Amino acid sequence: MRPPNYLELVCPAGTPAALHAAVDAGADTVYCGFRDCTNARNYPGLNFDLKEMREGIAYAHARGRRVLVAVNTFPRAGDTAPWLRAVDNAAEFGADAVILADIGVLDYASRRHPGLRRHLSVQAAASNPLSIDFYRENFGISRVVLPRVLSVEEVAALIARMQVEAEVFAFGSLGTMVEGRCYLSSYITGRSPSCDGVCAPAEFVSYREEGEFMVSRLGEVMTNRYARHENAAYPTPCKSRLVTNGAASYLFEEPVGLNAASILTQLKAAGVTALKIEGRQRSRAYVGQVVAAFRAVIDALARGEETPAAIGDLNAIAEGGRVTLSAYKKGWR
Repeated sequence: MRPPNYLELVCPAGTPAALHAAVDAGADTVYCGFRDCTNARNYPGLNFDLKEMREGIAYAHARGRRVLVAVNTFPRAGDTAPWLRAVDNAAEFGADAVILADIGVLDYASRRHPGLRRHLSVQAAASNPLSIDFYRENFGISRVVLPRVLSVEEVAALIARMQVEAEVFAFGSLGTMVEGRCYLSSYITGRSPSCDGVCAPAEFVSYREEGEFMVSRLGEVMTNRYARHENAAYPTPCKSRLVTNGAASYLFEEPVGLNAASILTQLKAAGVTALKIEGRQRSRAYVGQVVAAFRAVIDALARGEETPAAIGDLNAIAEGGRVTLSAYKKGWR
């Protein structure tokens, strides 16, 4: 028997195989999206068609786990039908909640499916009590996914003043600290992370050897140049290495992953309800490894034991082969 949950473990599934891997490895909850522009990971080969979503929810429910459906991009003017249809389908298939960002979609879900839990996506970038109260009072949200800009102390102060559950990121890729408001990729590729659900589409990505270096490009824009001893990251615009004042540096974000396993007791004390693992673009093997490791950590902490040493093995599969606590332990203001 699993010990009482220390924190709810919310895990990614970009494919049916990843959903099975997450559930089998010990996820309490899995989040996934439909195979269209309504979710923020709209990449070829990922996500669920209607049959797969229905079957995935049934698979999780048969094992006592929950499924959240991400409908967390923003409709274009005059074209809300795909988003409303996604909410309807999630409700019909028995999803445990929908993860929403757009005010209009939130309004539709609250009126059309009042019994379906609504979680506020990190894409909404709600990071203060007034904003979160607005969504709770007007659309009945039950949970907010907090942006990755807050220290542990700020998370605790915010939770103390809000009346909904808090979900925070614990492992995976870090984006620019402008959740739901990034347009860099759309200027380069013409496809928007916020409306099309895709940042740095793979068809625009290339890597080329140039002399002693590996050069990455997004479309015609060079994003980085790597020496042979450096790990080459995926060329998202926010993680470009840019030359300013004659020096090359990462001005926005470095290619490094988040791993908050060492501060779970602090996040629990801050009032956090759920831990979110990022990675719907990653393989089922990655999902299984990360979920199993965090399951072991959470269960050990629930029993009052030390964090298992195996959690350190995750550093090798983090983005860039390096990890950080990011804003949780920020030393800047």
